[in-house]
Amino acid sequence: MSYSTTTVVSAKPVVLAAPGRGEDLQVRVSAPATGGDLPVVVFSHGFGWSMNGYAPLADHWAAHGFVVVQPTHLDARTLGIPAEDPRTPRIWRFRIEDLTRVLDGLDVLEASVPGLGGRVGRDRIAVAGHSWGAQTASALLGARVLGSDGAPGEDMSDPRATAGVLLALTGLGDDLTPFAAEHFPFMKPSFAAMTPPALIVAGDQDRSQLSTRGPDWFTDPYIHSPGAKHLLTLFGAEHSLGGIPGYEVAETTDESPARVALIQRFTTAFLRDALLGEDTGWKAAATALENEPHPLGSLRSK
Repeated sequence: MSYSTTTVVSAKPVVLAAPGRGEDLQVRVSAPATGGDLPVVVFSHGFGWSMNGYAPLADHWAAHGFVVVQPTHLDARTLGIPAEDPRTPRIWRFRIEDLTRVLDGLDVLEASVPGLGGRVGRDRIAVAGHSWGAQTASALLGARVLGSDGAPGEDMSDPRATAGVLLALTGLGDDLTPFAAEHFPFMKPSFAAMTPPALIVAGDQDRSQLSTRGPDWFTDPYIHSPGAKHLLTLFGAEHSLGGIPGYEVAETTDESPARVALIQRFTTAFLRDALLGEDTGWKAAATALENEPHPLGSLRSK
């Protein structure tokens, strides 16, 4: 099929049964109205968001030939689960399980969108996420959480996820603030087994209150992971990377439509290359950035 911009159809909420979670899993599914053997991107939102966020990415990917699946995790503001809820300490685990549940439920999700039946390419799946969502997605790619003894915890990777787009993914746990170390024990990752190809996007002005380091903290996933990786560093970008959670949302401190457009272009080109073997768009995007007299960012690859 042609992967030019096309009409998008979507369905929400699609509900997947989730025994033991306390809430069934609500999902939004978006897809191009035409085409077959469509690759899949499962997107994990940042803290407090839901399946309704990140339209600048989800709608763009769907319009360019991808089935985009957006689960609503338990931390979503739309669910209103209080901090004292007994599930709170395990929400990071529930998040990872949500993504696995989505992959298990692709039949249900495919049937939820009128006209999508028989058009989903089950062997072409990527995971993506922003902030906490990137941490969630990275687990399916092989990132592990280090225990108090420094040993890697459970392997929660999923071989069905063959590539990743990790946006503002936090770095190693050596430099957490005392508050973060006490309250977020899952923020001690090892990227040593995160082998699938991934595009990691970081802002060079992203200063986290959870780390004693500066913006270079967000480059750790690239530096400390093996395999084919790309690091797109955006100049002047803070944690929202120009506004990927949505246009004109309150938490965006560095609103930049041009920066969002660059992320759209690079992530789409990477996904096409990783899932479909179409490297021409990726090479063109990389060359254009390199030749730009006033670039919005820089690209490293290994």
